[in-house]
Amino acid sequence: MSKSQMNDILIDNPIIAAVSSREHMEKAIKSPCNVIFMLYGDIMTLKDDVNYAKANDKKVFIHIDLIHGFSHDNYALRYIQSEIDPTGIVTTKSSLTKKAKEMDMLVIQRLFMLDSKSINAGIATIKGMKPDAVEIMPGIIPKITTVMSKELSVPIIVGGLIEYKQEVLEALKAGATSISTSSEKIWYS
Repeated sequence: MSKSQMNDILIDNPIIAAVSSREHMEKAIKSPCNVIFMLYGDIMTLKDDVNYAKANDKKVFIHIDLIHGFSHDNYALRYIQSEIDPTGIVTTKSSLTKKAKEMDMLVIQRLFMLDSKSINAGIATIKGMKPDAVEIMPGIIPKITTVMSKELSVPIIVGGLIEYKQEVLEALKAGATSISTSSEKIWYS
């Protein structure tokens, strides 16, 4: 999948289901969301859960930092790419972003915005690592989304603490391409 396909996925699917359990996955499968961020799992269940989502025509991005039983190295990425075959990965680790990009995997770099220093460091990280998209958290601060969208040429996903449709609209207006949320009521808005 190419970078332009990633952009199309996010533009066509502005609401992303962020799921943190198998029970939550079932609800996401039944939702109108076509993209899922998988924020749970382990080495024993990951393949089945990803295959289940894919069998239901969902695009699945594994948050590799949150999957138990894998180390954060080339071997884990190679295994995930060849044996599990998700749409892509989400990670906070720049080293994994770099390795995954070298393997032609789709990568979403997740950044936590705490202060102006983290904003500047995040911009530098994204420009250096060149992920396919960036997820900034928390997503309820449109000012940060505006700054990031002006500085970066990758799709911006915002996530974290988004609970109301108005917050979704504000994020999109500020320059976000998509919103990731575990709030089921937002999945249907």
